Amino acid sequence: MDGLLDNELSFEHSQPSDATNDIEERIEEQQRNWKDMETDCLINVLGRVGMESLLLYVPFVCKSWHRASLNPMCWKTLIFPKIKDDRFDLDYTFRERLMDTYQIKKFSVTAFIKSIVDRSHGNATTLFLPEGCSEEALKYVADKCSALKQLGLPADIRFEQSLAIQELIEKSKNLEYLLLRSFFNLKEVLAQVSLNCHNLLGLGIFNALIKEDEAMAIVTLLPKITHLFLRGAHMYQENLVTILQGCKQLVHLDVRDCIGFDEDDDEILKLASFITKFKCEGSTLYDYDDYPWPVDNDTDYSD
Repeated sequence: MDGLLDNELSFEHSQPSDATNDIEERIEEQQRNWKDMETDCLINVLGRVGMESLLLYVPFVCKSWHRASLNPMCWKTLIFPKIKDDRFDLDYTFRERLMDTYQIKKFSVTAFIKSIVDRSHGNATTLFLPEGCSEEALKYVADKCSALKQLGLPADIRFEQSLAIQELIEKSKNLEYLLLRSFFNLKEVLAQVSLNCHNLLGLGIFNALIKEDEAMAIVTLLPKITHLFLRGAHMYQENLVTILQGCKQLVHLDVRDCIGFDEDDDEILKLASFITKFKCEGSTLYDYDDYPWPVDNDTDYSD
């Protein structure tokens, strides 16, 4: 028993083993490697971490990371997190963390968008704007972000912002992908795209209402489009047929979870057979959630 106690005491007060020392040295070396990483390589890595990390975490790691985070090449991809007030959001929001970190007393969405755009020094190629984006911010982006290849517009676009949106698209000559979270003024937007964005490959519209006019606008104004994303749209079968017959260069069409046609519609499947990636799973003729009871077409309700 005494021997066992002696062994325990000797273990308790012994120096770390060679293996332990080796592990600690490796950890320290890895930490040094991250801090001493070549600037070009570091900028390449930081350009992929996202806006939230670039603002709230990266600058506070060390001085070299802080300097690197200010390089315009880190700000080529500007995907804004949610910053609009939401009274039902009980989490510690990005906006609150940003205000606490930088001791901001009064937050302005417009001023924030401008400050982020300024960090890119005109190098931004991807821009997804947040809700709450003002007409002033849209015009500022139009003037400062001429190199955009991917553009995402917010869902809360208002009528008075129409001209600013058209100006932004008009100046985005290199645009390849456009994502619309609202289908407001769709025909006018697509007209500007057709006139000014000759490199456009893809269009995405969230939860769109694609009626005859909208389908014809897509076919007439964007006949050479290759990627079209209309997931969750309300669209009658004949309007999808119009798109399939008019956009013959499609290689990727996503019409999953749509209302207005069935996913196993024979005519649609036949017309879409030339498309490399055609997705229509979950699409139905009716929105059955609107019915409080099962629909049975054979039921006779006559007296």
